Amino acid sequence: MDFSQELLKKLDSIVNTWVEAVRQDGELESTRELTYKAVLDGLPSVLRAIAKILSDCENGAHQTIVEKSLEHGVIRAKQGYDPTEVAREYRILRQIIFAHLEPDLLQGSTAQVLQATRIIDMALDEVIGRCFNSYTEERLQELEKLQSQVNLTNHELTRLVDTHRDNLAHLAHDLKNPLQSILLSSDLFLRQHNTQDTFVSLDHIERVLRNGRQLLHLINDALEVSRHEAGQVTLQPEVIDVCALIDNVVDTLTPSASEKDLTITVDYELAPKQVTTDPLRLEQIITNLVSNAIRYTETGRITITCQVECNHQNEQFNHFVIAITDTGIGIAPEDQAKIFDPYFRGGSRAKRLPDSTGLGLAIVGRLVQLLQGEIEVDSHIDLGSTFKVILPVIL
Repeated sequence: MDFSQELLKKLDSIVNTWVEAVRQDGELESTRELTYKAVLDGLPSVLRAIAKILSDCENGAHQTIVEKSLEHGVIRAKQGYDPTEVAREYRILRQIIFAHLEPDLLQGSTAQVLQATRIIDMALDEVIGRCFNSYTEERLQELEKLQSQVNLTNHELTRLVDTHRDNLAHLAHDLKNPLQSILLSSDLFLRQHNTQDTFVSLDHIERVLRNGRQLLHLINDALEVSRHEAGQVTLQPEVIDVCALIDNVVDTLTPSASEKDLTITVDYELAPKQVTTDPLRLEQIITNLVSNAIRYTETGRITITCQVECNHQNEQFNHFVIAITDTGIGIAPEDQAKIFDPYFRGGSRAKRLPDSTGLGLAIVGRLVQLLQGEIEVDSHIDLGSTFKVILPVIL
C-alpha cells in the first residue's frame, strides 16, 4: 500500500483537526491570539514533506523535510511561541496523523505497517529537531539585536546623565531591577550555552527577551514621570489582569529575594478579575514597593495581597487595594510623614544601605497620585511595614 497517497488525501482533514485541537488546548496560550492562517502557517508543507518520505519514488525528500522544518521553526519564534508549546503542538500532530491513517494501516501487512510507522516517527523526529534548531537560532538573533539596542541606549543614557543628572534619577532607579535581571539571566545563559539542555537555555533566552523589552519600554516612558509636576504626563489606561501583572513583578524580583533567603507570597483570592489602569505605571509602583521590602528586610517574608474595596453605600466595589507587607526594620513614626520626599532616607540603618537612593518611595507617591489613588503606611520599628495602595478599578 502507498501510505503517502493516503496521507496526501487526508491532508486537509488532518490540518483542520490539528488546528482545532491546538486552539482548544489549554497549554498552548500562544495560539489564542493568532488567526487560523497564522496557526496553520507552515504545517501543510511539513506534512507534504513527510508524505514524500513515505514514497520510495521521491528524490530529495529528506532535503525538503529539512527546509520546511527550519521554516516552521522561524515562524514559531517570530510568533512568540514558548519552546514547550512547539513540542506540544508536534506531539498533538503525531497523534492526529496516526488517528487518520489508522483505517489504512489496518489494511496493510505487518511489514508495511511497521515500515510506515517507523518512517513517520523518524520524519516527525527530524522535523522537531530541525524546527528547534531554527527556533533557537531566531531567538538568539533577536537577543543579539536586543543587546545592541541596550548598549546603544546605555551610551545615550550615560551622555544624558552627565547633563541632566537630577532629571534622570527617577529613570536610573526604575531601570535597576529589570537591568539586573537581564544581566543575571544573560550570564547564566552564556554559561549553559554549550550544554545540551536546550529547554533550560531557551527558558533563559525568553527571560532575557522579556526583561529586555520591559527595559526598552521603560526607557521611553519613564522619562515622562519627571514631568509629572508640570502636568505633561499622559496616561495610557487599558483593561488588564492585575494578578498576571503582580506575578510578572514577583518573577522578576524573586532572585533578589532568594539571595537573602526571603520568601515572597502572593494572595489575590479576592482580587478583581480585571481593572482599567495604566499597566506600566502600576508595575512601577509594585516593583518599587517590593524592591524596598526586599532591601530593608533581612529575615522573614514579603507578602503581597490584592483585593477589592467595596463602596458601603451601594455595595459595589469601585476601588482595589494592593498591600505589600514585610518583616523588615520598620520606619520610625517621625519619619513616616517624610518618606515620600525625594532623597529622604529615614533612620541611620537605612542610610548605610549602599544601593538606597532615596527615590523609590518618592516615585511611588507621584505615580499613585497620577493614577488617582492613595497610599497608606503602617510601620513599626523592628516589626516591619505595610504599604497599602488604593486605586480606582476604572481609571
